[in-house]
Amino acid sequence: MAKLLVLYKTPTDAAAFDKYYADTHIPLARKIPGLRHYEISRGPVASPAGASGVHLVATLTFDSLAALQDGLGSPDGQAAAGDLPNFATGGVDLLIFDTAEA
Repeated sequence: MAKLLVLYKTPTDAAAFDKYYADTHIPLARKIPGLRHYEISRGPVASPAGASGVHLVATLTFDSLAALQDGLGSPDGQAAAGDLPNFATGGVDLLIFDTAEA
């Protein structure tokens, strides 16, 4: 499995972020071809030291890195990526990796 980890930093307006993310961005992202599983954090995102500066974490799962890259390169993937500036006012980090059982 391959994952796209999306770290949304604290937005300027958390309530507006949450509404837009739920109403607009999730439906866009769910259309990405090859997407197998989509989960988001619930509640505060903390670090062992306390506040993290991250508002929300999204984890998108694909069958492989190739499937993930193909999905992101598709028109629906590009639409989801292009939507980020519309609501991610605190900034966003995207991390892509393959997984293995440990």
